[in-house]
Amino acid sequence: MKRITFTLLLSIMSLFAHTAHSSDQLEYPVVLVHGLFGFDNLLGVDYFYRVPSVIRQEGGNVYVAEVSSAHNSELRGEQLLEQVALIRALTGKDKVNLIGHSQGAQTIRYVASVKPQWVASVTSIGGVNWGSRFADVVRGGVDQGSFSEQFLASLANGLAGLIDLLSGKPTAPKDALEALEALTTEGTLAFNQKYPEGMPANYCGQGDMLANNGVYYFSWSGSRAWTNLLDPADNALLLFSGVFDEANDGLVSACSSNLGYVIGNDFKMNHLDQVNQTIGIHHLFETDPLTIYRQHIRRLKGLNL
Repeated sequence: MKRITFTLLLSIMSLFAHTAHSSDQLEYPVVLVHGLFGFDNLLGVDYFYRVPSVIRQEGGNVYVAEVSSAHNSELRGEQLLEQVALIRALTGKDKVNLIGHSQGAQTIRYVASVKPQWVASVTSIGGVNWGSRFADVVRGGVDQGSFSEQFLASLANGLAGLIDLLSGKPTAPKDALEALEALTTEGTLAFNQKYPEGMPANYCGQGDMLANNGVYYFSWSGSRAWTNLLDPADNALLLFSGVFDEANDGLVSACSSNLGYVIGNDFKMNHLDQVNQTIGIHHLFETDPLTIYRQHIRRLKGLNL
């Protein structure tokens, strides 16, 4: 919580510096939420690389949530709920704008479903909203209860523990198998039954921008696994993309990412480009990811959010 508390203190000081409401300011704070094996800041590198500074430039207060790097979306959602409550108390704002990447999309959808009065908008980026074929293959490739499953789970939990330790949350609960189950098609569809707001009626369809719970829903994603020769992560994503039979970002299909108003699901970006990783390397002939964040903050301001 140290990072989010420090950021909150900065925001309190900014309230004294800006006593009058300005149309250039975003009405509600933004909360960024990472996906599986994610972090807020790891050894000085932000998960949402340079994204917070862009949001601040556009007049928004921004916070980076600290949730478990590997666990199911509901537990992560409960962790996020506690942090949203803290942000509301210290900023005096009754709502927040939630932006989640990958599994972070399920995490923020949970919060918006159980506490819609606390949420102005939900934005899914590369979100696993209809399940991930990659997660299905991984889950189906290991027998439940087998030694192989337990061995691989221990390795994944070890990685999650290292990430949590290096990002300042060593006691965060972790369960890689729970996380994997949450991201399969079966797990995701079960999640959607309980938290349906913003979901399109049909796969690859467009959902309602304003759901019946009073929350605005948006999404965007990419459809290229390999985007830049200089990015060391692209080769792995290209390999992972081989399990898909449709356009995808290496881990999630473009259509699976759809939620609410779809800003676009065909950007020339892979799963990491969407959060401006690795350290800002992206497709040379596609819009800079930071530009999409900038445009979206302006979109939220236009809606008085």
